[in-house]
Amino acid sequence: QVQLVESGGGLVQAGGSLRLSCAASGRTSSRYAMGWFRQAPGKERDFVASITWGGGSTYYADSVKGRFTISRDNAKNTVYLQMNSPKPEDTAVYYCAADGTYPVRATPNYWGQGTQVKVSS
Repeated sequence: QVQLVESGGGLVQAGGSLRLSCAASGRTSSRYAMGWFRQAPGKERDFVASITWGGGSTYYADSVKGRFTISRDNAKNTVYLQMNSPKPEDTAVYYCAADGTYPVRATPNYWGQGTQVKVSS
């Protein structure tokens, strides 16, 4: 089992920056790809970004490409999502995911509980 705990969400102004973190615990010795998804009110949960276990490859949704950066520090069992120049449409609950497949699937092996991000205009 792997437990994922997100942090770093909150209120940010459009054009600012925010960094989300996801700390993993439990069976972290397994080589999971990691990802971020988001779900806005009344909408489905959408893919945002994914990164391989070694961090050598990343993959982004077109809507965030060039603005968001996913990274990981395996020594700290933590994955990050740097959100630069966020827009009001980025407002959502952001979920961390761990999966045995890269890119992380829409039904990953593990989910975090989510962290709320609100972008003000």
